[in-house]
Amino acid sequence: MRLTLNLLLLLLFILSHHHHADSSSIVKFLPGFEGPLPFELETGYIGIGEDEEVQLFYYFIKSENNPKEDPLLLWLDGGPGTSSVTGLTVEIGPLTLKSEVYNGSVPSLVSTTYSWTKMANIIFLDQPVGSGFSYSKTPPNKTSDTNEVKNIHEFLQKWLSKHQQFYSNPFYVSGASYAGMIVPAVVDIISKGNYICCNPPINLQGYVLGNPATHYEKEINYRVPFAHGMSLISDELYESMKKFCKGNYFDVDPSNTKCLKLVEEYNKCTEKINQNHILIPNCDDRITHNTSPDCFYYKYTLLEHWANKETVRKALHIKKGSIGEWVRHNHSIPYDKDFISSVPYYMNNSIKGYRSLIFSGDHDMTLPSCATRAWIKSLNYSITHDWKPWIVKDQIAGYMRTYSNKMTFATIKGCGHTPEYLPEETSILFQRWISGQLL
Repeated sequence: MRLTLNLLLLLLFILSHHHHADSSSIVKFLPGFEGPLPFELETGYIGIGEDEEVQLFYYFIKSENNPKEDPLLLWLDGGPGTSSVTGLTVEIGPLTLKSEVYNGSVPSLVSTTYSWTKMANIIFLDQPVGSGFSYSKTPPNKTSDTNEVKNIHEFLQKWLSKHQQFYSNPFYVSGASYAGMIVPAVVDIISKGNYICCNPPINLQGYVLGNPATHYEKEINYRVPFAHGMSLISDELYESMKKFCKGNYFDVDPSNTKCLKLVEEYNKCTEKINQNHILIPNCDDRITHNTSPDCFYYKYTLLEHWANKETVRKALHIKKGSIGEWVRHNHSIPYDKDFISSVPYYMNNSIKGYRSLIFSGDHDMTLPSCATRAWIKSLNYSITHDWKPWIVKDQIAGYMRTYSNKMTFATIKGCGHTPEYLPEETSILFQRWISGQLL
């Protein structure tokens, strides 16, 4: 009887591990890229929830340096609803799309020189469900910030249990834009989860965020002083707006007609500005139907063509019939933004001693760096290294300051809302910070 039981247990063990192996696959070649990939790429799904109805899709790239010891990063794109392949091919990854006129064939991919995978193992995760290739076996329920934090934590625990060799690597949560609402809470839930029985602890060390949303309703008001500082509006208009709107420019009391009139004037001055980078033409083809490769955002169009090719889906091991048309940013996900502010999480994470790098493109008007500086200031931590330039090739690449709560704040001069505008400088910034250098 005992022998039979042991055999049964062994069989169950083999079956469960065989099932795990099936849900992830190594990708050696990608359509659009010439020759074998110069890095190790794995793609797969992790089932979330009791019945694993939600299937979260990820791309995992091993560090090109020393995968056994280099940090492990989770990268989340914002939105909510943007596929993390944006991070992989446009922002911080080892591949990018060659900007050439789309001719119907698979768009070309080329290697980058600035990838964060040169010093870190990175999991690019498509979340919430409905983003990228993540799908649900049943019609998905409305999700929320709170729910996503739980899902991401569950994803991580399951992913690590299948990749146990990475348990000891220093772990960081990272992302940009709307990820600023989610990442600090993910750090918090991992930190708490590490004290609960049964799972090996995640070796959490800190987090990295670019132009993060933290308290959106307050932050958008900083667009007005930013616009004034960048000479987009006149001194007189700015002074009047301050006087009559009292710092609240986008949720104006309808009875405050004087303020409403001034906001209208402000909008006339700024509505044609590209908010994500004020110096780059506002040529996003989804808005203007501009399909010229000269447009900075043309690579988004190419990315959508690429991900919708059957050969690409096959190479990435996408489950057949799991999603219809792939869109880079799915605006139709039912989502409840139930975190008003993520600042309390930053506070909490600092108390627990986690390191953080907050970087900010100084030409971003969507979430201006003055808004980021304001909430960092509200944390009330003493400054350990005061405002100074950080240098790349004898040139000022931005400015930085460090705080006693192990937080580093850095601007990237000339960069916009996400790393894609200056990927090289962003990468140098990350590399210096992750290796513990002062910028």
